Amino acid sequence: MIFLLEVKRKDNESFESLIRRFTKKTIQSGKILQAKKVRFFTKNKTKRALKDSALRRNKISSKMDYLKRIGKLEEVGFKKSKKKF
Repeated sequence: MIFLLEVKRKDNESFESLIRRFTKKTIQSGKILQAKKVRFFTKNKTKRALKDSALRRNKISSKMDYLKRIGKLEEVGFKKSKKKF
């Protein structure tokens, strides 16, 4: 559903009051809330993508374990941590 919002300037109305009326109408219509929902919506991963990421994690962790066992990798420097960017 496409819904356009239109606000026309009244006689002797200042620009600030026109903007204030427009802002009030957009908030009341719920278009800002709907736009935010669409913007931050993330799709669920498919089963294939979940399997691929799990296989990748297992492969990396087994390689890290192997390198730790043969002494090529120190355990102190590689802790599992989640970084937020």
